[in-house]
Amino acid sequence: MAEREVKENSEMDDLEDAMGALLTSENYIIVDIGANLTNKKFTRDLDSVVSRARDAGVHKIMVTGITVQSSKDALRLTRLFPETLYSTAGIHPHEAKSWDDETEEALRELAANHEVVAIGECGLDFNRNFSPQDVQLEVFEKQVSLACELRKPLFVHERDAHKEVLEVLGKYKGRLPPVVIHCFTGDTAQATAYLKEGCYIGLTGYVWKDKSEDGVRRILEDGVVPLDRLLVETDSPFMYPNTRASKLPPYVKETLTERSLTFLHRYCTFQRNEPCSLPVTIEMIAAYMKKKSEQVALQTTFNALKVFGLSS
Repeated sequence: MAEREVKENSEMDDLEDAMGALLTSENYIIVDIGANLTNKKFTRDLDSVVSRARDAGVHKIMVTGITVQSSKDALRLTRLFPETLYSTAGIHPHEAKSWDDETEEALRELAANHEVVAIGECGLDFNRNFSPQDVQLEVFEKQVSLACELRKPLFVHERDAHKEVLEVLGKYKGRLPPVVIHCFTGDTAQATAYLKEGCYIGLTGYVWKDKSEDGVRRILEDGVVPLDRLLVETDSPFMYPNTRASKLPPYVKETLTERSLTFLHRYCTFQRNEPCSLPVTIEMIAAYMKKKSEQVALQTTFNALKVFGLSS
């Protein structure tokens, strides 16, 4: 335990040194823990997408796997961009009905590669129910069990199934690896319950959109999610952060830097969000939390390196 603490402190010192150097050029060091770069919208210009991300300060990107094939494709991309792209391997709840006798072994083989840093995107989606709920539950539990066996973090999707996700995770209490609730859009009670179980909360550009009385904005304003349990992601090509929206408070808009907005408005649209938009999300989160954006960038990057074992 002592050796682990020394290692983490050393990594944090290295990150702080690197962040200090890059801040002189108005840049960040950020990790995007969830981008769907196997999506066909990125087929023609992925080199440029990754290059823009790095220019914007997004130095590492996790490419999300949602089927066996997309998990294989994600792993292939990591080989094209080593030390920049990493991947996950899993079956999304929408695709749970595709699980067969060969799926678990395929995921196990994928997870044996060091570039594959998490099991997922897996979980439960009782909102759209593209797969039957009983099948979703069975497939999710199989992936939780696999993650426990392999000691790989879990990358979890949850929509309208908060109680059921906690029930499944509860069966493995004491054995669970780090658990990340991807693209969290719930309320204070849900966030608190996930945090109580040791989960990390992943936030996207959705923070511009939420105006509910007890949603993501309120969670950030009230300090419900501590910085050491927060991770950031774009969920590209989805979750475009619309900074021009009237529902975004003026005090948040005022904190957005010209550099971050330039990447967002020049390269990203509602139809195709990119990892280079992540600095804007960092700045919105920081404004809601009343913290410096550099602090949010630094801590979420450290969290990602620690949770997923990424090289610094």
